[in-house]
Amino acid sequence: MPTGHKASVENMELTTTVAVDEANSVARVALAGALNTDTAPDFELRMQDVLKGGYQLTVLDMKDLDYISSAGLRVIFKAAKQAKAAGLRMAAANRKPHIDKVFEILKALPDMAVFANEKELDDYLDAMQKRAR
Repeated sequence: MPTGHKASVENMELTTTVAVDEANSVARVALAGALNTDTAPDFELRMQDVLKGGYQLTVLDMKDLDYISSAGLRVIFKAAKQAKAAGLRMAAANRKPHIDKVFEILKALPDMAVFANEKELDDYLDAMQKRAR
């Protein structure tokens, strides 16, 4: 049965709903709203709970995710690294074009940092998401 969780700060909120398919060992985490500096800490705790379940696959359903910042990306990549270390898999599905653009940008970046600070990166990601909408 799906369980919901809502974090709200300054009109930028994120709702996460987790649905588990025990028979196939799959957890589906649906995200709706904005995954940013304000909402990332609660989302990180939510992901830790999901990963503790030991499901073979965790799917992040981004169909209703409207915005993502570097803080949100860090939480996702940290969770993916933890899942991989535990022999589990994580996947992102149903990304909107402007969210997909952020992931494309990150794939294209070299391993070294190309932004002076987190604000510069967030400003760049924000501009790219607005342009891709």
